[in-house]
Amino acid sequence: MHHFAYKDGVLHAENVSLEVISSGVGTPFYCYSHATLTRHYKVFANAFAGARTLICYSVKANSNLAVLRTLAQSGSGMDVVSEGELRRARAAGVAPEKIVFSGVGKTKAEMVFALSEGIYAFNVESQGELAALSAVAAAGGHLARIAIRVNPDIDPKTHKKISTGKGGDKFGVPFSQARELYAQAAALPGIQVRGVHMHIGSQITDLKPFADAFALMRELAGQLREDGQTIEFINFGGGLGVPYRGDEDIPPHPDEYAKIVLGAAQDMNVRLLFEPGRMIAANAGILVARVLYTKAGADKTFVIIDAAMNDLLRPTLYEAWHEIWPLREALKEHPVVTTDVVGPVCETGDYLALERELPPFGAGDLMAVMTAGAYGAVLSSTYNTRPLIPEVMVRDGQYAVIRPRPSYDELLARDRVPDWL
Repeated sequence: MHHFAYKDGVLHAENVSLEVISSGVGTPFYCYSHATLTRHYKVFANAFAGARTLICYSVKANSNLAVLRTLAQSGSGMDVVSEGELRRARAAGVAPEKIVFSGVGKTKAEMVFALSEGIYAFNVESQGELAALSAVAAAGGHLARIAIRVNPDIDPKTHKKISTGKGGDKFGVPFSQARELYAQAAALPGIQVRGVHMHIGSQITDLKPFADAFALMRELAGQLREDGQTIEFINFGGGLGVPYRGDEDIPPHPDEYAKIVLGAAQDMNVRLLFEPGRMIAANAGILVARVLYTKAGADKTFVIIDAAMNDLLRPTLYEAWHEIWPLREALKEHPVVTTDVVGPVCETGDYLALERELPPFGAGDLMAVMTAGAYGAVLSSTYNTRPLIPEVMVRDGQYAVIRPRPSYDELLARDRVPDWL
């Protein structure tokens, strides 16, 4: 569920007309619903009511400080993959003991900073990283709490570019090698083994891969305890999918997911950690764009809008599908037209929708690209010297710009021309 709906014939975010925001901010822009963010977090948290949990929102999904603070105020911790994301989480008010650090390429400088902040745990992804973390922690007089990320070689049945738990993926250590690496970790200075971690992918809509992976986590945790390791927590990662196609692809409810988790963790007396990102942020955000021109092709119509692949990369990068709604509900009453929705960037891959049956958009019409709150603004760029677009948050009847559109002068000022030119 999200809080974008038509009222008096105009699409609203909660109780604010998106046409009003368009007039005040200009297009294109991202718009996030505060009510949707908080609702999605609470639905996930409530699915585990009564269990000892630490829910660490995955910052990479949407890292705007206003989004992070909204979730922090709801009780969320954070999962970070860089020093920059860690600094964002701290700036948003997240306590260090509610932060976990993931990622295959942590630098020693990032480790030093994370240790100085006192984060909850590191998710270690390789033998080399483990050795580096040991050296850094010991040199600074720290103890680094760790879980080793295990790759179970399970197909999550998602897009190949967001699969992270198959044997050929770059993430984690093979399940067959995990026990040995844990034994090495226990003997290293500065390392405190405390958990097990697994994350098999993103946008997963089938519970079976989760069940298979979690059974392996249970097995490994039991073996490690037999080896004398202290296992206080199991980090189940994230990955639960969202309904990009509306009612056509409803993923499992968090309550169903929770049954799988709680079954795997039964009688283990562990804290349950999670790293949800997409399922919290995706449906909480949309991209609003204006039609510049239409062009009739031989078999379809091209609708050229002022948003482009540099604003929303997912369709080009992942062949992602986003619903497109007109801001004026009356436009839906017209016969549909086979349409490519494309942007102004000079790339054939610059599109937001292909071969889509859509209302007959005309120049000046406004459209909303739905389910764009995750991996939208965070993947944007200034390609073609296009300024990053604004981000807006709505709460009930008010809105605020939470990232302004930079001017061209500000954009150009980031470059430096050497004296000899």
